[in-house]
Amino acid sequence: MKRPSSRVTPLLAAVALIAALQGCSDSSTAPADAPEGHTVMKSGVAHAPGLNNPLANCTTCHGANLQGGEAGQPSCTSCHGVKW
Repeated sequence: MKRPSSRVTPLLAAVALIAALQGCSDSSTAPADAPEGHTVMKSGVAHAPGLNNPLANCTTCHGANLQGGEAGQPSCTSCHGVKW
């Protein structure tokens, strides 16, 4: 059996690393259908600034316990699990 070239493995590793970093990157460009003020892209979903402190910044819309808002805003725990 022919052994793979020693150049192929580092190339594949580099491609995998770039793909992983792209998937984890955040962006300040939200899709056109994102709720107003939700300008931070995180894991492919538009969030509002302050998302790292949701109990201080997200409860107005997503409910006091982040289980969803009265106007149909989603529960934060549906994506994040119960971690706050």
